[in-house]
Amino acid sequence: MSAPLKLVVVGNGMVGQRLLERLVDGSHAFAQSFDVTVLCEEPRLAYDRVQLSGFFSGKTAEDLALTTADFFARHDITLHLNDRAAAIDRERKVVVTQSGKSIEYDKLVLATGSYPFVPAIPGHDREHCCVYRTIEDLERIRAAAATSKSGAVIGGGLLGLEAAKALRDLGLQTHVVEFAPRLMAVQVDDGGGRILRQKIAALGVGIHTAKNTAAIVAGTDTVHRMQFADGSSLDVDLIVFSAGIRPRDELARNAGLAVGPRGGIVIDDHCLTSDADIYANLGALPGMGRRWRIALSRNF
Repeated sequence: MSAPLKLVVVGNGMVGQRLLERLVDGSHAFAQSFDVTVLCEEPRLAYDRVQLSGFFSGKTAEDLALTTADFFARHDITLHLNDRAAAIDRERKVVVTQSGKSIEYDKLVLATGSYPFVPAIPGHDREHCCVYRTIEDLERIRAAAATSKSGAVIGGGLLGLEAAKALRDLGLQTHVVEFAPRLMAVQVDDGGGRILRQKIAALGVGIHTAKNTAAIVAGTDTVHRMQFADGSSLDVDLIVFSAGIRPRDELARNAGLAVGPRGGIVIDDHCLTSDADIYANLGALPGMGRRWRIALSRNF
């Protein structure tokens, strides 16, 4: 009997965990043909990122969890938490981690997801400037809110409005600052934007549309003063950036894999990258488990 093939999955987010579940549940024989290793840069197992706002209304990290350590133990999956994949050596077929581990693979899956975009605004890295992406981010927001009276969310999209609700749940006087002339500019037209603005304002949230934040400086009686390009300003204690996301493609890019002109890893219909042994973006593949097994089996 041949030795199991080494399968390394980079990322234990919602997509990476779903892949593991389909791998072990769909075909026992198929699962047994792999020695699986998972790399996760966060200090915790996969959780439901879509429900993050519930963290501020009583849900715990355990409530949001999508798996347990027992899942990995039962299926003999090696897990490395809090250790980011730092580089891929495609010639040697090795993934090097931030802690210095070198992990060999026969097949590699990149389930790296995305990261929050923070505009290069002077002062964006001041204390009490946060992003809204992970449970650790939310813990930082909650800690900052404990000594704050007011907060602003930069970004008036869907996630930005969720972040604004979170600040309201934390008891802060809350503002939303949006560069476009209306909230959720991509999703709604002018009429819908007017209705949405009325609904959000009725919740007690200050709305500042058509505002370009030029700089974040120290406030007089608050932690921050947001200076806008039109000369106006807004004083708050806490700022949350929710200005969109970008694909986590730096690992693939640095390894020489094909990426799109606007970012993102280039894949074919079977989520295969420009390297015949590396897959990515499996969440985009309908019937992921069955079709992915077919795609992998072609190469064995």
